[in-house]
Amino acid sequence: MTFFIVMFILLMQFLWKYIDDLVGKGLEVDVILELLVYASAGLVPMALPLATLLAALMTLGNLGENNELLAMKSAGISLPRIMFPLIVVTILISVGGFFFSNNVLPYTNLKMSTLLWDVKQQRPDLSIKVGVFNNDIEGYSIKIADRDHQTNLMTDVIIYDHGSKEGNLVVTVADSGYMHVTTDEKYMVVTLYNGYSYEEMLESAAVRRSGNRKFPSRLNKFDEQIILIELEGFGLERSNEDLFKSSFHALNLQQLSQTQDSLSREIDKRLTAAKQLLISNTIFKNPFSPTRDSMAVVTYTLNADSIITTFPLEQQHEIVERALSNARSAKNSVGSTASDLERQSKHMVRHTIEWHRKLALPFACFVFFFIGAPLGAIIRKGGLGMPVVVSVLFFVVYYIISITGEKFARELLWDPNVGMWVSSFILLPLGVFLSYKATTDSVIMNSDFYVQAAKKIAAFYNKVKSFLKRKK
Repeated sequence: MTFFIVMFILLMQFLWKYIDDLVGKGLEVDVILELLVYASAGLVPMALPLATLLAALMTLGNLGENNELLAMKSAGISLPRIMFPLIVVTILISVGGFFFSNNVLPYTNLKMSTLLWDVKQQRPDLSIKVGVFNNDIEGYSIKIADRDHQTNLMTDVIIYDHGSKEGNLVVTVADSGYMHVTTDEKYMVVTLYNGYSYEEMLESAAVRRSGNRKFPSRLNKFDEQIILIELEGFGLERSNEDLFKSSFHALNLQQLSQTQDSLSREIDKRLTAAKQLLISNTIFKNPFSPTRDSMAVVTYTLNADSIITTFPLEQQHEIVERALSNARSAKNSVGSTASDLERQSKHMVRHTIEWHRKLALPFACFVFFFIGAPLGAIIRKGGLGMPVVVSVLFFVVYYIISITGEKFARELLWDPNVGMWVSSFILLPLGVFLSYKATTDSVIMNSDFYVQAAKKIAAFYNKVKSFLKRKK
């Protein structure tokens, strides 16, 4: 029950995230359902730990609230023995979650990425964002300053026509306008008001080669103009899944390991080649180096500062300029190589993060059980009240730590082995502590315990205060 509740909440969050890409696209019901099924599969690794935590809290909380835990303990059954069947079930859930993440999730992620891409490509009139040039329609670049979502009226419309493949030869600017796709979705009709169209006339190749160009152009002003743009491939056409097959989201553990090894070898080759290039072309750049005997014993020493003084002044300037040029070249080479290696390293780290994610999230189910079960036994409150509040609190803490660790790992600030496991290993000692307290019948979550402790502290403070007054 808790799993489907959590799945429903996370699915609503997914719909809010992609609502702009789904609304008004004229999608069939089966396409939307297919998209939701793939999205639901992608949310399982996140929903499973939270559902385990909430279910453990509710189960043990109900047992404690109805004094069933007390009855079992009175019969000589310890809390670990009571929790043993639940531990077995949690282990099975964790193992099942791992196999789901490793075998099912890559397939659904591939399907999800492909279908979501196809949905975003449909109905380009609705994908034009305010203040951003849109190049989805081949041969056109469109930008609008504002848009009224009720009337669909666009203001300050700019359209660049690249259909001639010769550059920005035709530019249309209008004060306002509308866009809509025909019912057969083959054309987009653009109706513009109060604007002008500038067209640069293309001269012949002979004139362009002669250098005596006139650059003829034409300017047309209009009160209303209708442009018909042909749309090819903007219906919901299924893309080839091979385009997304190499994404780290669509790989299992074995494929991720192989990809990491390949990327690691490429980085090592790139680094070795960069070192050799730096040594041969900058640091030891010498036209006579190929003719020197590298095994010859050096029987003399030179003072580098005095060598340059033996040359004429003009040659000294030339030598210094050449040295500065080599230094700048080396600096640019090192900077370019460092940027390239950082990009490749971040790409490899994404695969490493995904590899650890497939193991860390199932392990989180195990950790959350040992937080929820003893906490439920201590709180002794069932239902969807207190357990929901406590579960959300712990999950938010886990999620914030997990997201922070993953972000640091993606930016190469932390090792991925640390970033992806830090949240679980921070909460694991808390689970051990709560399990110990629940086994020893601790009252740390009992409000009466803290009330009595506050009263004792207040009484001690009053005694100290009265003693100091008597001393005065």
